[in-house]
Amino acid sequence: MPKKKLFIGANWKMNQAPLLWDASDSPYRSNGNPDVVVFPSSLDLHSCIQEKFAVGGQYGRPEAAGAFTGDIAMKELRKVGCTHVLCGHSERRRHHEESDAFVAKQVESALQCGLTPVLCIGENADQREMDETKEVLAEQLLRCVAMKDMIVAYEPVWAIGTGRTPTQKEVDETHKFIRSLLKDKSTRIIYGGSVTGENAAGFFAEEEIDGALVGGASLKLEEFRKIVTAAKR
Repeated sequence: MPKKKLFIGANWKMNQAPLLWDASDSPYRSNGNPDVVVFPSSLDLHSCIQEKFAVGGQYGRPEAAGAFTGDIAMKELRKVGCTHVLCGHSERRRHHEESDAFVAKQVESALQCGLTPVLCIGENADQREMDETKEVLAEQLLRCVAMKDMIVAYEPVWAIGTGRTPTQKEVDETHKFIRSLLKDKSTRIIYGGSVTGENAAGFFAEEEIDGALVGGASLKLEEFRKIVTAAKR
């Protein structure tokens, strides 16, 4: 059985766009193999869409409108041309205290607006040390297991931006567990956490890993190009 086409997300977080991001041979411009989606800051959404990148929002609020100063609605992301949106990234959960219930509302709202939600889940260092990974992931997924047309991003919090990573086999086994919880077994499950041009091919060789959500390495054009090249099938 052939592997699915991979998905690569470039999460630029609260950073300026990388140098030469708009070059004619830009790795951020998806040619469909793999699917590449850029998640820039909200100020760079328009320019990335003008460059004909596939673009996602880093965050969207589930309400259609209201007194939520500084927030942006899912429907507005769709209106400006986004195709995807991150939901429940660990940095949003930590810095903005987003609960599992709120994240589930984000996922539902994104789907209703025609966006593909990328649901981020993952355990922190203490939870991993106490062997609570499966319990934590199951709880974070609980309200979304029956939803279709989403992407799940497994991002162990302790590996994000630290240079530390679980082994490729460990990630593969964790993805297998995540898939066992989902109603839609065809859901893409991608990995995030210190993915680099050097280790990407090893992760992508695993059966249950359907791509990557890339943070720091996505800000380095040539490094990101290596990741995208490793994902070609």
